[in-house]
Order: sequence, then structure tokens, then C-alpha cells
Amino acid sequence: MAGKLYVVGTPIGNLSDMTFRGVETLESVDFIAAEDTRVTLKLLNSYEIKKPLVSYHQHSRSNVAQEIADRIMAGENGAIVTDAGMPCVSDPGEELVRVCVERGIIVEVVPAASAAVSALAVSGLPTARFAFEGFLSTVKKERREHLESLIHDRHTLIFYEAPHKLVGTLEDMKKTLGDRRISLCRELTKMHEEIIRTTIGGAIEYYSGDKSPRGEYVLVVEGATDSDNAKLTIDEAVARAQSLIDGGMKPTEACKEVAKATGYSKGEIYSRLV
Repeated sequence: MAGKLYVVGTPIGNLSDMTFRGVETLESVDFIAAEDTRVTLKLLNSYEIKKPLVSYHQHSRSNVAQEIADRIMAGENGAIVTDAGMPCVSDPGEELVRVCVERGIIVEVVPAASAAVSALAVSGLPTARFAFEGFLSTVKKERREHLESLIHDRHTLIFYEAPHKLVGTLEDMKKTLGDRRISLCRELTKMHEEIIRTTIGGAIEYYSGDKSPRGEYVLVVEGATDSDNAKLTIDEAVARAQSLIDGGMKPTEACKEVAKATGYSKGEIYSRLV
């Protein structure tokens, strides 16, 4: 008889946030698939859990996913965890779940904290409708296209970002989305937790001095509003089109995009632009 795969959430920073059910599940399975076995070992040691660990990460997932599924089909119960938070969301574990589902294996979730939802909850921005966008691409064209696709999205937007890329990401966001409200959350649940509620421009200014970004960030960005587009003058509309062109968009496409958002005609914006 086949076993089960348990998707077990882990703390996003503070080890005390591990759930009772999460501990019980990790104690009961035959093996644990982990993104970084060294990180997971610290968690297991803190709860005196001794179980075999399987390394499962971005570069090994395809082959290892099948091997894990084989073990479960043979009758073992396995768990998958990530370094912090819920596995299988913007995470290599997504492929393991897909493989198990395709092979008819029961997949059971043991939920825990999510950095994205935790950051949203304390952002001070609307929470009824939101979109998780994960990490922006490091490829300039894909990054620009991703942000451009969100210009008219009314959902509150949630991104993950590394400290060394933060300022560049904020600059790209301001150029494409405008100077919206933003909440920058870092080191959530840890001793040095910090939540900065400002505008994208204010965040750029904050980090332009001696203050250096540290730790992994969750960025919660205000969605598009009618008032944002309605208050634009024709000169501001032209400036927005120019920023899109500076980012690599063709002039005619940029004018068309801004025209849809502002109500000005594409021809009017283009004539002032040239």
C-alpha cells in the first residue's frame, strides 16, 4: 500500500512558530525532503527529531522527485519542507507535488506561516484582493514585461526580493508603476524585524544614503487605482510613456499603453512625445 506525502510548513524565522501538528508529522514520517538539509537539521535538532533527510532543491528536483515518489509508492511516508515557510509555493516542491498527484499519491498539507501573507497582513494596504508575484526575473526584458503587465492590476501586489537587488527593483517599479504606496518587510518574526511603510520613491530615498538593505524582503505594493490615472496631466502621461520607452518599449506601444490608462489618445501622447 502506498504511503503519503506531507507538505509541512516551517517557521519563517522564529523557531517557536513551529506548529504542534508540524512537529508530530515530522516525527511520524520515514524521511524528510529538504531544500537545504543544514537548515532543516537545525529545526529538527531544536525539537529533538531524528529522521533521514533527502536533499531536494532547484538543481536536483527532476530526478529526486521521481525517487521520492517511488519510495512513497513502495509504502513509505515522506514530508517535504523548505528553509522557511510553506513549501511548494514559488518553490521547487511544486514539482514534487505534481509528480505525486500524477502517480495517484495522497498529498496532505500541514500549514504554517507564509512570509507573503504575513507581510500583507501588517502592510496597511488593502488585503481583500491580492496577487503574489514572487521574484522578478534577473533578465532585463522579462523583468520589464512582468512589471508592465501589472500596470493596470488593481490587486495589492506582493513580491520577494534579495537585498542586493532591492534598490534596482524599486527603481524599476517607480519607472513602470509610478510612485505608489509600498510596505517593505524584512526579517519577519525575527529579533530585527522591520516594516517600512512609505512610497516607492520614499523607499529609494531611504536606501540611497548610508542605510544598506539587509535580509530577505517582502514588498507589498499598492494596486492600480482610477484616481492615479485620472489625476495625470498630459505632460505626466507623456513622461510615463517616456519612462516605458527608456525601459525598452517601442514608442508606439508605450503611447498605446499609457493611453489605455489615462484616457488621452495615443496620437496626442505620441505627438507631444516626438
